[in-house]
Order: sequence, then C-alpha cells, then structure tokens
Amino acid sequence: MIEATLVLIKPDGVMRGLIGEIIKRFEQRGLKIAGLKMVRVDEDFAKQHYIEHVDKDFYKSLEEFITSGPVVAMAIEGVDAVELVRKVVGATEPKSALPGTIRGDYAHVSYAYADKKKISIKNLVHASGNKEDAERELNLWFSIEELHSYPNVHELHTM
Repeated sequence: MIEATLVLIKPDGVMRGLIGEIIKRFEQRGLKIAGLKMVRVDEDFAKQHYIEHVDKDFYKSLEEFITSGPVVAMAIEGVDAVELVRKVVGATEPKSALPGTIRGDYAHVSYAYADKKKISIKNLVHASGNKEDAERELNLWFSIEELHSYPNVHELHTM
C-alpha cells in the first residue's frame, strides 16, 4: 500500500516561485518527501523522461518547455501515493482542473490556447500517471543514495 511516485515542478512553477506552496500541498495531505533536488533537464534526458511522447506532434514544444529552466524533482511516498498525488495535482489541462488542486488554483491555460500558440501547456507539475510509470520515472530521476527513509507523524499514527 505504501507507494512512491515522481512529481516534477516544471520551469513555470519554479519561475513563478511556487516551489514551497507545491511541496506544502503534498505534505499537508500526509505524503512524505523521500527525495528532492533541482536539476536542469537537457534534450537527451527529456527524451528519456517523455519517451512515450517522442514521436508525437507536440513533443518538440514539450521538450523546449522542460529544458527552458530548472525543474524540481521529488520522490513522494505514502499510502496509494500515485493516485493521491494525481488528485492533489488536478487534471492535466489546467482549464479543466478543479479548484483546490495545484493546477486548478495556480494555472488556467487550455489545450486550445497552447495549440494555437504552438507552445507546451504550462501546467506547473508532472505527476506519474500510474505505478509502472512511477517506478520507471523514479529510477530515471533518482539514485538509491538520493532517496531517504524516515518515519513521519502520519506513519506513526497508522502503525
């Protein structure tokens, strides 16, 4: 039941000064930050991360966006973490994200607008889509030495 998943605060979230607010959202839900780092993504690494999208029409704008500035990578742990993180983040299209989610509270752009401008949609964060993606992405972004195990208060109450 305890899972780990990847969350990236994309360049727009970093540039807007939302790192602390985004981390706070996960911690307030009882999730644990097991790994945290800021990195610059290059084109080769972007292709590895977005491997399922490399052959799609929108890939070039996606790559340009993720390489445009620093990214904060987080390994997040908790009960049903993959599903819970996706709920906290909100719908991929910010226009469709519900208020109370990260994207619903801090972004509003639609797919149509991004397509018209030929830009990647600015949606602040990436969250692994499922358990398999989470495992692959965590192994890509973090080494074992960069992940930390410690009890948090929520775990102590569920023991």
